[in-house]
Amino acid sequence: MKDLVAFAHALSDETRWRILQLICNEPLCVCELADVLKMPQSSVSSHVQVIRKAGLLDTEKCGKWVYYRLALNHRHLLSLLGEFFEVTTASDATLKADAKRAEKRLAERDESCCPLPTALTKLKPVTTRNLLKQSDPI
Repeated sequence: MKDLVAFAHALSDETRWRILQLICNEPLCVCELADVLKMPQSSVSSHVQVIRKAGLLDTEKCGKWVYYRLALNHRHLLSLLGEFFEVTTASDATLKADAKRAEKRLAERDESCCPLPTALTKLKPVTTRNLLKQSDPI
């Protein structure tokens, strides 16, 4: 029962839901998430830890950075939740803005302080452009 409560807690916050949408297809580090969400890194890190403790993340350490991506075994469930609540990135202004900022941030990744992760990119990455499709549930 603890796992269920941790899972529900991870999904119970708007910021954590936004983070899950951003890392659904593309691995991001906390500093990238903080830039996209326009939040302090410490706040983003706290939210990421709640999601991590619920077992929803795959991680890759790259130097001093840790990249996070939604665990493959949870993608379908989160997709179903988005469909059930009829929420899409295209229909939500906040998520749409997040996706656009993420796309811009990812385009600058080579010039940023964050090294490119290697292992997580092998998980069939999907660009954030795909997050803007109206049919994509969040």
